[in-house]
Amino acid sequence: MNKRPDWDEYFLKLAMLASERATCPRMHCGCVLVRNKNVVTTGYNGSIPGDEHCEDAGCLLVDNHCVRTVHAEMNALVQAAKLGHSVEGATAYVTNMPCTTCAKALITAGIKRVVVFSDYHDTLATEFFAKGGVKIDKHAMPSTQIAYHLKDYSSAR
Repeated sequence: MNKRPDWDEYFLKLAMLASERATCPRMHCGCVLVRNKNVVTTGYNGSIPGDEHCEDAGCLLVDNHCVRTVHAEMNALVQAAKLGHSVEGATAYVTNMPCTTCAKALITAGIKRVVVFSDYHDTLATEFFAKGGVKIDKHAMPSTQIAYHLKDYSSAR
């Protein structure tokens, strides 16, 4: 019998699912902002509204970074702002360790905890999170297996 995922694994799996919407082939990243065990918003890395996607037009590189895409964390924060949802005290579940810019935005928005399962090359994020009082929890990548606990009722109809 499959084990029921704990909350961190559950929300990390949602971040993995959000990352499937990403449109930059250099990195698929997903972010889920959660308060009181409720999803506030999700985000993934992709182009701004009205622009072409990297997977269609190619990446727009500056200093070896794609600048065409908005990062998953920024998209999740912007969605929260557009919808009028506070993220003060929330947890960010992110598939990859946030970059320095996203770390600063998460800190400034009031995020108090970041849960990730993959590192990112930008080490300033860790320093900024420490200065901002944001706890970082690193987990193993959750299983991509979906656990089915429900009895099959299809034959009862």
